[in-house]
This record gives sequence, C-alpha cells and structure tokens, in this order.
Amino acid sequence: MRFMMIVKATTDSEAGVLPSQELIDAMQKYHEELLKAGVLLGGDGLQPSSKGIRISYPEPGGKAKVIDGPFTETKEMIAGYTLIEVTSREEAIEWAMRMPDPHGFGQGEIELRQVFEAEDLTDNEELLEKEAALLKRLQEQNKA
Repeated sequence: MRFMMIVKATTDSEAGVLPSQELIDAMQKYHEELLKAGVLLGGDGLQPSSKGIRISYPEPGGKAKVIDGPFTETKEMIAGYTLIEVTSREEAIEWAMRMPDPHGFGQGEIELRQVFEAEDLTDNEELLEKEAALLKRLQEQNKA
C-alpha cells in the first residue's frame, strides 16, 4: 500500500520563507529513517504557488486553460510531500505521526492519503499488464 503524506502550506511557505536549518536537519533524519526501514519512495518540498501553474478544464471535453499562480486559499495548498509504501493504514499513520512539524512553530498539518493501485481501478488483465510493464520501465529508468 502506498500513502502520500501531504504537507499543507502555511502563509510562510506561500511567502517563500525557507525552513530553518534545524527543521531541514530533522526532515533529513526522518527521511533517512524511512529509507532505512525500506518504505520511502520519494519526497520533496514544493516552491510556493506564486511559481506554480494550474491547468483547468472549465467545460467537459473543452480546451485546457492555463492559470499562473499565486493561488488563494493557503489552507488548500500543499508545501511538500513524502511518498511511502507500507503494509497497512496503521503503519502509514505511525510513520506520519513521527514526521517533525513540517513548518515548525506549531503550524504544521499533514494529510495522509492512500494512493490508488491499478488493481483498485480495474480488473481488466490487459490494462493491468500494461500498467505493470510501465511501472517496470519506470523502475529501470530510475535505477540508471
């Protein structure tokens, strides 16, 4: 089971305020623990929405629309993520509870979401085989 720990943005992260060295060190240590446990798949901080782009589809079948940031509603923004693969929802919660306050100052909030697996979306063997082949190519590419 894969889970994404979504670090919610704050007014500071949206303003481009960088984390303290102490927080960077704590997050690096946390990611090292995840790596040693064999559950870390990836994770990064994100630039503020002022450097972001949204693609929206205002009409079904319509043309995509490009919108440059910044975006409003900081509480709906994300500032970073950590992607893990674990054996249960409970294990994902345990790892999420160990993450340092991602912003310091008691403002951190993490949303934990399970990632869909191909088998959750279809039982079509042909599509599942194609997805498995794609994932294998991706893993080989990442090893190179």
